[in-house]
Amino acid sequence: MLSMKILLIHSDFIEYEPKKQAIKDAEKAEKGPVKVKEALVVFSSVEKKDEESPEKVIDNAVKEIMDVYGQVKAKAVVVYPFVHLSSTPSSPSVALHVLKGIENGLKGKNVDVKRAPFGWYKGFDIKCKGHPLAELSREISVSGAEREGNKEDVSKALQKEKELRSEWFIQEPSGKSHRIKMEGGVIAGYDFSGKEKLEKLVRYEMAKSREVKEEPPHIKLMRKLELVDYESGSDPGHFRFFPKGKLMKSLMEEWVTMNMLKYGAMEVETPIMYDFEHPALKDYLNRFPARQYSIQTPNKKVFLRFAACFGQFLMAHDASISYRNLPVRLYELTRYSFRVEQRGELAGLRRLRAFTMPDCHALCRDIPEAKEEMMRRFDVSLEVQKGFGLTTDDMELSIRTVKDFNDENPEHLKNIVKKWGKPALVEMWDKRFFYFVFKHEWNFVDALDKAACLTTDQIDVENAERYGLLYTDKDNKRKNPVILHLSPSGSIERVLYAMLEKAYMEQKKKKNAVFPLWLAPTQVRLCPVSDAFLGYAEKIADELEKESIRVDVDDRVESVGKKIHDAETEWVNLIVVIGEREKASGKLAVRFRDTGKIEQMEPGEVVAHVKKNTKGFPFRPLPLPRMLTKHVVFYG
Repeated sequence: MLSMKILLIHSDFIEYEPKKQAIKDAEKAEKGPVKVKEALVVFSSVEKKDEESPEKVIDNAVKEIMDVYGQVKAKAVVVYPFVHLSSTPSSPSVALHVLKGIENGLKGKNVDVKRAPFGWYKGFDIKCKGHPLAELSREISVSGAEREGNKEDVSKALQKEKELRSEWFIQEPSGKSHRIKMEGGVIAGYDFSGKEKLEKLVRYEMAKSREVKEEPPHIKLMRKLELVDYESGSDPGHFRFFPKGKLMKSLMEEWVTMNMLKYGAMEVETPIMYDFEHPALKDYLNRFPARQYSIQTPNKKVFLRFAACFGQFLMAHDASISYRNLPVRLYELTRYSFRVEQRGELAGLRRLRAFTMPDCHALCRDIPEAKEEMMRRFDVSLEVQKGFGLTTDDMELSIRTVKDFNDENPEHLKNIVKKWGKPALVEMWDKRFFYFVFKHEWNFVDALDKAACLTTDQIDVENAERYGLLYTDKDNKRKNPVILHLSPSGSIERVLYAMLEKAYMEQKKKKNAVFPLWLAPTQVRLCPVSDAFLGYAEKIADELEKESIRVDVDDRVESVGKKIHDAETEWVNLIVVIGEREKASGKLAVRFRDTGKIEQMEPGEVVAHVKKNTKGFPFRPLPLPRMLTKHVVFYG
């Protein structure tokens, strides 16, 4: 039988008004509307099961509400009866008793509480704040609160991850290693002077806490720039991409894929769902630290993939592979992969439940070939991230490995860190539980000091046997390959998160935020000073567009200052004012957003500048109409 359910909404305000009695014993209600600002609204449904121990349910509900109230820093709590959450509601008398008990319990903790009247049909209006903790659901029982996600299909690997024993080190490019440990909140064993981001990564990883308690800055930016927003009609952690965001995402996908094909990978496509009872897949699920979406189809129970491993391994299983073919490189841009991340960990584009993941597996002859191939892929990944404007200065390297593997291959870890060029965090496990013996991760540390893995590669010594992957060697014997698992960029959404967070931190240093020119939704904006120069602006736009440049025209009836300001707000890279002087001279006054400088340039020079700075990158046309008066406002 079910227990009490609450839905917690952190709101700018809620306004409600009793309309009509719903039950005979409805309590007295104030007349007229009631409005509460900056409130945590607790929609509550008391269940039949709660009649067994209502006092314990009250205590546990108060504890859970106080926990969320403290995290979101609300100024008030509104307890709102909402029987619609229940299919087995308690009796009205018990429900009212529990709701009053929660009200009094919160008041006893000096919380400003308002309780909506019980037993009434009410009209209400609420404005949700829309941050990662703004919408939460809980099931309250005698034993405590069951948070969303506790009933999910959770792998044994995820459960075991907390039990693994490890030691932590800082590895320097010189080869020197420093053992570190946390002592009273202080990291002992290494001097982090001048390496603040590495220290933040170490603290984040050693704490192993992924929960987000405040909104990351990139969320406001992605909305303000009309790139991405939450999709309230879907599950948490799923997003809608507006035209400008979709353009950027598509270009980023093409850039990664282009580099993977150049590296020698073969692009494939595989299904997004798989049979829970497939023997190899079921076993692998319990060796991978992730939570799955599960679906009951008319025929079987399936799970949505969280990586491309399943499809690529099954494909490789059916292939005839010779030692001459090795390494075999299979690549897929999974649109989409799915992981049921815990609600409190969801944070904009940093951690999602549906994401686009470039995933490349290489089948190698043995460990020596796998190590050599990993180094090659390391260089490919550096090139990919460089295209996004991310370098080793923006990221911190972490390595996880098993002691036995490192004892047998000590040079591999050292070579990776040497190639990285600065100190790295190493976690050394005393024994292997996962399917891999070595992996490296490139971590971006954001404005909230949270780390997010972008590029990662792993040496897998287990799955070839599990999936029956075989190649025929020189001696004509069938052997299992060693598998490498690479995401050269990390999920596309997470890369965009890193770019936005980096831009935010640049702004804090009084620098102008800008996207790489090849990724900018509008590369050049023309701002005629009046309608008299609109025709000339369109002529210039035609010339630039023929050269595959994304150019738009601000044809609004606004001042030049307003047009320039709005272009700056949209992070347009090149802003061009067009008036009598420009038309007469044939030279354009070009304002460069990244430097703030203004240069006199002929249209051909503008073309040359854009071509030089976008050479080798993919191109797509303007995502919105050329004229700004034709633009739809998607957010704000």
